[in-house]
Amino acid sequence: MSSTVCVTGAGGYVASWLIKLLISHGYNVHGTLRNPRDEKYVHLKSLKSAFEKLKLFKADLLDFDSILAAVKGCDGIFHVASLVPSSSVPNPEVEVVAPVLNDTLNILKACSQEKTRRVVVISSGAALVMNPNWPKDRVIDETYCSDREYYRTTNNWYYYSKTVAEAKALEYAKQNGLDVITICPTLVLGPMLQHAPNASSLFLIKLLREGFEEVENKLRIIVDVRDVADTFKLVYENVRPKADIYARPTRSRFRIWCKPSDKSIQTITTLRVLKRETNSVRN
Repeated sequence: MSSTVCVTGAGGYVASWLIKLLISHGYNVHGTLRNPRDEKYVHLKSLKSAFEKLKLFKADLLDFDSILAAVKGCDGIFHVASLVPSSSVPNPEVEVVAPVLNDTLNILKACSQEKTRRVVVISSGAALVMNPNWPKDRVIDETYCSDREYYRTTNNWYYYSKTVAEAKALEYAKQNGLDVITICPTLVLGPMLQHAPNASSLFLIKLLREGFEEVENKLRIIVDVRDVADTFKLVYENVRPKADIYARPTRSRFRIWCKPSDKSIQTITTLRVLKRETNSVRN
């Protein structure tokens, strides 16, 4: 594979693993960073074949021209950069929500201008899982979205920003004919390539080393960071445009929920065999 792709937020937790995966499969990668010379990104330069396959760009995602330079010549874009506020902020609409919306739109506009084949955007399971008003007897499908007002009233501005940014990305795709897929991972954990721990790893470290005064007794839906990277690559390479599936003149607008399965590998294998046998009988 000699295709060139761009990965935003290249030094991040998921992005670092994604870049390692893409390079190992022959991709040429443009990675965006605020400061490529910062020593905290040395792990990227030490990746196998990084010297030949990885080109780092200084880019501020709120600066359209710097994004355009990184995107130029790329067949696909992985928008993995994500603002995670470290604590409460005085003006969350301005300091959290607006930057997430604006950098996502800047990426999509740059992709439209450069006629990029496909854009894969990282969202969050938070954009899918919280809707107190969803009818209990209604199946959760790709139209399911978290309740924005619930996140606002509970001051969960990070989840709110991910929910509205994903909706805006899919809306932009529909209006502008851009091929966009959103990935919604749950709590991402696993080994780190970068030296400084990310937000989800810090949560685990604090839980194990320092403890909390109290922890809500609930199931944590955890996905391995390497599986998230695999998901990005798989959907980029394999998901067919919606026009191919539904025979409609439109580009794809898919939402992928990246979470652990409650089915074993053996069960999934059996279901695949049954599907093949059923299709064979029908034909």
